[in-house]
Amino acid sequence: MIPLEAHILQPLIDAANAVLSYFHFNIGLQWGFAIVLLTICTRALLIPLTYKQLKGMRALQAFQPQIKALQEKYKNDRQRLSQEMMNFYKENKINPLASCIPLLAQLPIFITLFYTLKGPLREDMCGQESMSCGDVPFSAVQNSATAADFEKQKSALVAAGDVTANQFDNVLHHFSTIKPLTDGVSNFGEKFFFIPDLTANAVGAVLITLMILYVGTQLISGMITATTGDRNQKILMMVLPFIFIPFIISFPAGLVVYWITTNVWTIGQQAAVNKFIPAPVVPTPEMAAAAKPPPQPPKKKKRRR
Repeated sequence: MIPLEAHILQPLIDAANAVLSYFHFNIGLQWGFAIVLLTICTRALLIPLTYKQLKGMRALQAFQPQIKALQEKYKNDRQRLSQEMMNFYKENKINPLASCIPLLAQLPIFITLFYTLKGPLREDMCGQESMSCGDVPFSAVQNSATAADFEKQKSALVAAGDVTANQFDNVLHHFSTIKPLTDGVSNFGEKFFFIPDLTANAVGAVLITLMILYVGTQLISGMITATTGDRNQKILMMVLPFIFIPFIISFPAGLVVYWITTNVWTIGQQAAVNKFIPAPVVPTPEMAAAAKPPPQPPKKKKRRR
């Protein structure tokens, strides 16, 4: 049964698969590099939303003294503090959720790529959707002239543990589609650097390496985009990558490649923003006191004659 979200996102799934197929078949990129390029194109399209995010972040940074003053004033009344903060944001035209907009925009893309890797991309890569491409017995298919020749190898392949009986039957059913994809190549293209199969969940040393890359890039991107020096925000940025790990280990490796790539984009993008559009200088209490004009000297009282 196809999940509801897959039905809703089917136009995006078809579009993502078409773009990946174009990068692979027309430009000649490996499937892994096609995923990386799709990520770059996606983030480039989100630049207008990122600009809105930047405006919101800069506004929050510029008004930090006023915000801290409100927090100090109403620290014992959370309800009043919430009301005053909302009024302050409204008066100064600040959207406190602006930093979440690009992240929320990426969520449907992330889900789209998940279903693309589980379905249409497998079809393009290895001729079927029911199993990861790395589980398809490539050499057996390549060395079989016909489906009948392949069928003769069932007992040996199942006994050797290369495939299960159900997996073999699936490959046999799609033999006519899979066979042309083995001509003149050494694999289906599911491999990418140290990743043996982009369409399957990573395991062992591959999984550990991907998790190190994910956590490292996520921590750097989270800290570099932190809008303030707020301790709670920094703690959240440190903890979030580890909260997501139990979910990420169940994703296809290609999806983790997407996530790592988008983290690297965020790091580079924020580094460029910090260089060319520096954050406003937030005055310290000492700076604010120094900026105040000196008090007027007291007026001399006229003596009555």
